[in-house]
Amino acid sequence: MENFRFNAYTEILFGTGQIEKLAQSVETYGKNVLLTYGGGSIKKSGIYDKVKALLKDFNIVELSGIEPNPRIESVRKGVELCREHNIDVILAVGGGSTIDCSKVIAAGYYYDGDAWDIVTNPELIDKVLPIVTVLTLAATGSEMNKNAVISNMETNEKLGTASMKMIPQTSILNPEYMFTLPAIQTAAGTADIMSHVLENYFQKTEGAFVQDKISEGLLQTCIKYCPIAIKEPNNYEARANLMWASSLALNGLCGCGKSGSWTCHPIEHELSAYYDITHGVGLAIVTPRWMRYILSEKTVDKFVDYALNVWQLSPNEDKFALANEAINKTEEFFKSCGIPSTLTELGIDDSKFDLMAEKAVKFGGLEYAYVGLTPADVKKILEACL
Repeated sequence: MENFRFNAYTEILFGTGQIEKLAQSVETYGKNVLLTYGGGSIKKSGIYDKVKALLKDFNIVELSGIEPNPRIESVRKGVELCREHNIDVILAVGGGSTIDCSKVIAAGYYYDGDAWDIVTNPELIDKVLPIVTVLTLAATGSEMNKNAVISNMETNEKLGTASMKMIPQTSILNPEYMFTLPAIQTAAGTADIMSHVLENYFQKTEGAFVQDKISEGLLQTCIKYCPIAIKEPNNYEARANLMWASSLALNGLCGCGKSGSWTCHPIEHELSAYYDITHGVGLAIVTPRWMRYILSEKTVDKFVDYALNVWQLSPNEDKFALANEAINKTEEFFKSCGIPSTLTELGIDDSKFDLMAEKAVKFGGLEYAYVGLTPADVKKILEACL
């Protein structure tokens, strides 16, 4: 295990009725609030009306319509609103896309140049407006971490940025807010959670036993509760466990003491940048193909751990057979949850694979991943996804 700094200072208010503490959480930072949200589902579910009622004594400015893959145009619009209305605090109500967009708005408020600059170079992030979130989707873990991913469709770039200063101050997590989610959002969100864990689980660092055991438990949680949540949308236990797993998967806990680039996320970011697909769906398609591609004498023991400790498969003297069985289980699980299993199903062909492969390696630092990849490697993985 390597040296690390772990800091997850977000106040989490978890469970039924915690929204009642919203005004108290927000007023710490001021009365002028930028309320950010996506396509309007919070209005159908009643969350919007609840928030407005609780904050009736605040000055609220709204930024709606934030995209599932949040775009830099929404960030720029949010920065303008913050400056025009002297915003004190940003309240993000929604899933990871809304929260990610809000983080970069919060940082862009204090940056004199274009907001895209702080996406491409997070070292430019200095001061940040405080952020409070009300989570409605378990997926990205953005409610408890420093990360944000923003798309620039003009340049076909989807890039991550990060700053400790962008970590939300308070996040309200009520599992009931996920009762109305469509099944595909539950499934794709779970695939995203699992990918966050797997990216850290499969790293070169040895001896991080604690982190790996936490990771295995989170993966088992997703495997157990995603099918239940899809079949029984109002099952509080299932929603609660998925929601908390989402936060723990990417608040730094699983990755501390480990180093190395991620792999599937940079590859999927290119798919989203060019085709605007659902992030979790792309990850569910890419992940099993990546696993098969990197399986070797050097990696097989880790896959055996994955097979035995996550999928609870029976021991087998043939390590490669056991590893492949676990990979097959992963692919079958995503498919059983209703996620498309090929890029062809999404209308994606191989016409941009060369370009996407080059950019995935360039922006993702894939030479430093668990198994270093070249553009030629990435292209082969993408071809396997067809």
